[in-house]
Amino acid sequence: MSKLKTTFFCQNCGTQYSKWQGQCNACKQWNTIVEEVIQKEEKQAWKPSSGETKRAPKPLKITEIDSAAELRLDTGDGELNRVLGGGLVPGSLTLLGGEPGIGKSTLLLQISLKLPYRTLYVSGEESQKQIKMRAERITPAADNCYVLTETKTQNIFKQIEVLEPEVLIIDSIQTLHTDFIESTAGSISQIRETTAELIKFAKETNVPVILIGHITKDGSIAGPKILEHMVDTVLQFEGDRNHVYRILRSLKNRFGSTAELGIYEMLGSGLREVTNPSEILISHKDEEMSGTAIATTMEGMRPLMVEIQALVSSAVYGTPQRSTTGYNAKRLNMVLAVLEKRAGFRLGAKDVFLNITGGINVDDPAIDLAVVAAILSSNEDIPVSKGYCFAGEIGLSGEIRPVNRVDQRILEAEKLGFSTIFVSKYNKISLKNTLIEIKLVAKIEDVAGYLFG
Repeated sequence: MSKLKTTFFCQNCGTQYSKWQGQCNACKQWNTIVEEVIQKEEKQAWKPSSGETKRAPKPLKITEIDSAAELRLDTGDGELNRVLGGGLVPGSLTLLGGEPGIGKSTLLLQISLKLPYRTLYVSGEESQKQIKMRAERITPAADNCYVLTETKTQNIFKQIEVLEPEVLIIDSIQTLHTDFIESTAGSISQIRETTAELIKFAKETNVPVILIGHITKDGSIAGPKILEHMVDTVLQFEGDRNHVYRILRSLKNRFGSTAELGIYEMLGSGLREVTNPSEILISHKDEEMSGTAIATTMEGMRPLMVEIQALVSSAVYGTPQRSTTGYNAKRLNMVLAVLEKRAGFRLGAKDVFLNITGGINVDDPAIDLAVVAAILSSNEDIPVSKGYCFAGEIGLSGEIRPVNRVDQRILEAEKLGFSTIFVSKYNKISLKNTLIEIKLVAKIEDVAGYLFG
């Protein structure tokens, strides 16, 4: 056995140092550098079962590389397929992060039970009986899912050689450890080394690997930042544990868009796919109330209808309050300034509170027009008709600017039964013979005059 070597790693960013110091030079965090023992020796983590000698890769002209479309594996989950860009890519490494108790293990166990491929679910956190209890609650029968409770990568690879799975799921990467690194599981060096072994396995065997990753208190993936650079896809599973809805986002995707969104409902029998997100983003009321307006937004290629709620009241203190949930606070200040300067509404001495229902954050500027409608509705105490929806960006001169994919937004509003949609007159609309009335507006005054006289 070769000589042991001691070195120092930053627990926050993974930077290596030859000696201890109080502050990390890379991430500027204090007291995050700890000593770890590493062992340098010949690594034999993953070896293909066949004893053939592997040839070193040779450079190829880019015109000689096979450009055939990569076949994706259907996960059986429409929301996950959408976020991944069409399904699992063979040989890819996907990292799923989220708060404790949010449903990461439930989601991947549910996926592994649905997959028509031979799947190995490796758990370092639960026993086989615990996983069996959860699986019975989700679905009664699944013949392609194998469960292994193991944390040492060498033992996992031995079982992989015997089973030859088509999909590998690891729960979680922080529990794995390898014999080639003399440090505890979950340390910087262990996470980096075990991930490197799994990457080598995935690329050589063309088997997709899905990892569950813990997150820190500030919401980032625990471990070195290089972990997110090593994997092909980083997914974030988020939501409030006090509510039943969960949102799956893509933070990084080498094989698809990072703008897609998947929505689930947490039930006793597992996670239900929400194919119509507008059902949770629009509240159902018996009577019309002031201060609410419906906006059409886009998440990737998916149109969503979201409800904007606003409350405008006289300021109790000297400085008016401006509070937002799910909407950019600086953009709200800009919209209020435009209303004050260009449209003549006196809101400078009033408190303004804005909320987007459903617990989601929207960055699409096309919801500006609905924000204006909700604020003016609350200020005038006149409700906006339930049949109206809005899609337009507000400019600094008070004009309604055009938005992208307006045809998809109009069709979504028509499908959900809205009677009128307000869009910019500068939008190029190619739709004909639509049942929904398309109201073309150029300035904020046009919208205010139509809604409130």
